[in-house]
Amino acid sequence: MFMCLTMEVQFCAPGGYMLATLTIELNKNPVEGFSAGLIDDEDIYKWEVVIIGPQDTLFEGGFFKAYLTFPYDYPLRPPKMKFITEIWHPNVAKNGDVCISILHEPGEDKFGYEKPEERWLPIHTVETIMISVISMLADPNSDSPANVDAAKEWREDPNGEFKRKVARCVRKSQEMAFD
Repeated sequence: MFMCLTMEVQFCAPGGYMLATLTIELNKNPVEGFSAGLIDDEDIYKWEVVIIGPQDTLFEGGFFKAYLTFPYDYPLRPPKMKFITEIWHPNVAKNGDVCISILHEPGEDKFGYEKPEERWLPIHTVETIMISVISMLADPNSDSPANVDAAKEWREDPNGEFKRKVARCVRKSQEMAFD
């Protein structure tokens, strides 16, 4: 029998219960490279994450804030992730939306680019999502970009204009990290 954590309806749904459990687990055992928690204690479906720019990448030293918004039928469907901190990356749209396979709806890719096992699976957690995003920062996929301009710069001159734009984003993220 399923039991609710609180009287709140959102915690009674299986996804809400799972998210509450993930919150407790991440608070007890933080994972290196990011921090995550609820934006508002009253809404288990809206999270804020801060990703620390991975070492030995152009993003090193940055503090990139993003929101994870979980659907009510989580874990059957993936959350949406949107960077709030400006970031220049082939797999992040100019509006901040993250575009990686792990966050795409489960099932067959209508364009045939992704295998079903590369897309969302109900076993994914905040930790596996963040590890994938950190990996994405270290190794952009310019073959399937969300930001075509960043992908073009990454392919043609990763140590030129692309590097300058990323460095500017890192500096801005550091300035805003403690606001």
